[in-house]
This record gives sequence, C-alpha cells and structure tokens, in this order.
Amino acid sequence: MIYTITLNPSVDYVMYTEEFETGSLNRAHKTQKFAGGKGINVSRVLQALDIPSVTLGFIGGYPGQMIEETLHSSGIETSFIKVEADTRINVKIKGANETEVNAAGPYVDQIHFQSLLKQLEQLTKDDMVILAGSIPSSLSHDTYAQIAERIQSTGAQLIVDAEKSLIESILPYHPLLIKPNLKELEDIFDVTISENKDVRYYAEQLIKKGAQSVLVSLGSAGALYVDHKQAYQIKAPKGKVINTVGAGDSTVAGYIAGHVQRYKLNNILALAIASGSATAFNEDLAQRDDIEQLKNQVNITKLEAEG
Repeated sequence: MIYTITLNPSVDYVMYTEEFETGSLNRAHKTQKFAGGKGINVSRVLQALDIPSVTLGFIGGYPGQMIEETLHSSGIETSFIKVEADTRINVKIKGANETEVNAAGPYVDQIHFQSLLKQLEQLTKDDMVILAGSIPSSLSHDTYAQIAERIQSTGAQLIVDAEKSLIESILPYHPLLIKPNLKELEDIFDVTISENKDVRYYAEQLIKKGAQSVLVSLGSAGALYVDHKQAYQIKAPKGKVINTVGAGDSTVAGYIAGHVQRYKLNNILALAIASGSATAFNEDLAQRDDIEQLKNQVNITKLEAEG
C-alpha cells in the first residue's frame, strides 16, 4: 500500500477577485475550498490515476473534519490522528497577482507523534511512504529523521519532498526518491545555479549523500533526473500556467504511479512531468484525462556520462 504523510495539513480557501487592494473592501466573484497539504495533494492525484493510497498525519476541529470528509468523498482512505486544536486554514487571494496568507498549524504533542510512529511500525517491505511538506512548530527538528528511521526498519520505501533541512536529515536513510525544486537544491548547497550541468552536478551530490534517485523540478523548463547509473533531461509540455500550487506534488504522484505499475523509467518520468504540468495548467490538481493528453508531449533526453 502507498501511504502519504502530511504533518501539517490545511483547508485551502481560494478567493478570486477582479482586483485586490489592501486597506479596502474587496469582493470575491468565486471561492473554492480544497483539502490541502503536500502529502494530501499526492494522494488526490494518485486517486485521479486510479492508484489507491492512505493519508496519514494530524487533523483537528471542523477544518480537519472537512478534510477527512472531502477525501472520503473522493474515495481516498484516511487514518489521521486527531489533535485538540483546529487544523489550519490558508487563504489564497487570486486577482491580478496571487496573495497567500498561511496560518500556523495546531499544537501536536509527543503523544500524538508517538501514535504516528506506531502506525508506521505496521508497514512492510511491500509498502511505500511519501513524506512531504512542513512540520508543526511543536515537533522537534529531527522529526523527519525519526520517521525515516522507523520506515527504514520496516523495509518500506520512502519518497521525500521537503525543504532543505528536512531533506538533509533523511539522506542517511537512503530514500528511493527525493524531489527538490531548483530553489531548494540551491538552498541545500548554498549556491546559485544557472546552468543544467550544475543542476546535474548538485543532484549527483545528493546521490553521494544517500538518495537512491533525485528528480529536480525546474518549473516550465521541466526537470532533471539522476540516479546511480544515469541522468535524463526532461522538457515539460507547453501550456498556459494557471496554478503552480501542487504542481510539484502532482509530479511526485505521477512518478509513484509509474513506479508501482512497473513502467520503464522513460514512461515513469513522462507520467511524472505530465502530471505536474496538468496541475499547472488548471485551477485545481491534475485529472487523468489532462495527464494522458500531455504525456506524449514530454520530451526526454538521456544525458551522456560525465568525466
């Protein structure tokens, strides 16, 4: 089974306005509410691709209930741990520009966290876990490492999509895949990257540090994939970018869908980038029909060995 972990989920409340002016009354002509959080996004796109998963993490109050009910209505199984305080609500205002106000998450204590670790103890080598996104401020800085250690002890596979310090902490546990974007890759090595050869170089350094494979998302330019044996440059389909929120998560979901169905690597990468692009070209997360239409527009080039 595939499990996605979202330690700090949210209800994303999106408001669309013709114009937005601070200090004035603004009116929305359309609003939408989504179950948000990186792991949850992965589960939603997996479901669109007919790949079942179970969502794990912490939820509380009415917003948490709304997330659970929304996922259930989409056919997604949940096994959240309930906390006392409300799950956060993030507000996204879309006018000429996009403004976001993200709330702080609820307090999660060690009892809640230990309950999550006990859930993970039930995993087997046939399972896969996607660990994505931020951690609640009440949890310790080594939270990802503790989770990765527990997962490794079961033989389950781990995929990680997170910021610098969280990615660095799990590399010793040899994740199957990590998916930094370009900014995150720059932050990890404290560099500015301007050329593809440098993207490849630093991705290969992450392999040396312990990752089994690395997929660096490059926005509209596509992505670069590296593992111990090979490297690929992947060009994304052309289209009008409407929404970048969740595009990286959708890329992860596409990769997982291809991997668990034992596709050849080229087809896995095509599905991954098509999934990310399908989200970028829509107001919400990718749907299967859009992904299928974009798959054949992904261009993949194997890079020559260096040195």
